[in-house]
Amino acid sequence: MPHASDDTPNVPNDGLREAPRGRRRLLPRLMRKPLGALTAMRILRGGRVADAGRLPRYLGLFLLGAGAIWAPILTYLDTAPLRYTSSMSLILPGSGASASVNLAQIGQASSFASSPFSGGSVSPTETYKRLLAAERIVDGAARSMEMELRAFGQPRVELVDQTGLIHISLTGNSPEDARARGQALLAAFFAEIDKLRSDEIATRELGAGSAIAEYRASVMATRDEITRLQTETGLLSPDQYRALVSETDELARNVRDLAAKLDESRRAVQALAQSLGTTPRLAAAALRLHADTEFAVLNEEMSLRAADLAQARARYGAAHPTLSGAMAGHDSARSEALNRAIRLTGLTVPEIEALDMSHTGARTGLLSELVTLDSARAGLEAEHAALAQRLAEAEARRLALIEPAARLEDLQRDFSVAEAVFASAMARTQTSKADLYASYPLVQVLEDPSYPMEPSSPRRKLALAAGIAATFMFLMGLSLGWLRRPLIDRLIDSGKNRYGEPGLTVAAE
Repeated sequence: MPHASDDTPNVPNDGLREAPRGRRRLLPRLMRKPLGALTAMRILRGGRVADAGRLPRYLGLFLLGAGAIWAPILTYLDTAPLRYTSSMSLILPGSGASASVNLAQIGQASSFASSPFSGGSVSPTETYKRLLAAERIVDGAARSMEMELRAFGQPRVELVDQTGLIHISLTGNSPEDARARGQALLAAFFAEIDKLRSDEIATRELGAGSAIAEYRASVMATRDEITRLQTETGLLSPDQYRALVSETDELARNVRDLAAKLDESRRAVQALAQSLGTTPRLAAAALRLHADTEFAVLNEEMSLRAADLAQARARYGAAHPTLSGAMAGHDSARSEALNRAIRLTGLTVPEIEALDMSHTGARTGLLSELVTLDSARAGLEAEHAALAQRLAEAEARRLALIEPAARLEDLQRDFSVAEAVFASAMARTQTSKADLYASYPLVQVLEDPSYPMEPSSPRRKLALAAGIAATFMFLMGLSLGWLRRPLIDRLIDSGKNRYGEPGLTVAAE
C-alpha cells in the first residue's frame, strides 16, 4: 500500500466545503486532514521531511514555546527589584597561647589556650558557621536595624577547606543597606560570642565556688586544730621540738662532762686534805683567823701569857701566887682568843683547838690552795646540780611532747596540703578568667563588609543566557520532531529484518 502524505491532492474532504483558493494561498491550512482520520501511527511518524506544508505548524509551536520561555524571563528582569550582596571574611588564628606565673611561697599559676584546630572531634569553623546562621544572632542584627527577621534575610556562610577562613555574604536593597546588614551581623555575632564566654566563666566560677568553700573550710579547721594544740602544749612547731631534743642532748653531754670535772676536783681536794691532815672547812677557818688582826693580837697575848706561865712553873711551886697569877692571865688570854675565834669561824672549841695556827713555811699556801680547790669543787657541784635539774626538766618535757609534736607535724602537713589545694583552686579560678578562648577560640575580621558596586540580583546576563539556551533546546526538539519520520521508519525496518516478521501495513492517508 502506498504511504500516505500530508499534501496528497486527492484526499477526500468528507463533506467539508473547500475554502476559496485565494484564502488558501494567504492562510495555509494548519490541518489538512480531519482529526477523525488521524491515527496514532500517523501522529507518531509525522510527515515527509521535504513537505514544506508542515512548516506553519512548527512555526506556530516555536512561537508558542519561545513566548512561554521568554515571557517570564523578561517579566522577571523588568519587575524584579535590585538586590546587592555584601561579603566579608573571618579568620581563626591557628596557634595557641600560654602563660605561667610563679608565686613566691605559694606555688605556680599557669594558663594555656590550645590551638582551636588541635582537636579532631570539634571544628571551630563549623561551630562558628552554625552560630552565624543562628536565629538569635540574625534576630539581634535585625533588631539593631529595626527590621523584622524575615526582611533581614538569612546570611550565607561558606568555609574554605584546610583553612580557618569563614566567608559570609548578605543581601540588601542597596549597597549601603547590604553593608549595614553585614556590620550589624558582625556586631551581633561578636556580642553573642562575648556573652557565651562570660557565661562560661560564670558557670565555671559557680561550679568551683562550692569546691573552694570546702577547701577554705578544710584549711580553717586544720588551722584551728593547730592553734588549739599549740595553746595546750606551748609547742609552736616541730622545729621547736627538734630544737628541744637537740638542747636536751647538749645538756646531757654538758652534765656528763661536768660530772667528770667534779669527780676530778673532789679527788684533788681529798688528796690535799689528807696531806695536810685537815679539812677544807678548818683550813678556811685557819686562814680567816690568820687574816684577823684582833685575833692575831689576842693570839700573841696568849702566847706571851703562855711563856710567862711556863717560866712561873719552872721557878715556883704549884701554890705560889706568881704561878697562880700567870695561870690566870694565860686562861684569860686563851678565853679571849677562843671567843674571838668562835665568833669569826663558828667552830666549836675542840675544832678551834685542832686548828693549825702556824704561820711558818709553805703550809699557809697549801691551806689556801686547799680552800681554793674546795671552792672550785663546790662551784662545780652547784653547776652540776643546776644542769642536772635542767636536764631532768628537759627530758620530762621532751617525753611529754613526743605525741603532740608528731600530731602537730601531721596537722601542719595536712594544713600545707589543704592550703596548696586551696591556693591552686583560687589560682585556677583567677587564671580561667584570662583564658577567654578555651571553648570559643579567637576570631578576627579579615575582610570588613564590602560595598557592592553592582547588583547581585537579578542577574541579567545569566537570565538571558538561560533564555537563549532554553530557546535553542526547544528549537532542537522541534528539529528532531521534523526529522522523526525517517528515524522511526529505520527503526521499524530494523525490527522487521531482525525478527523476520512482515512489515507493518500503513493505511493511506
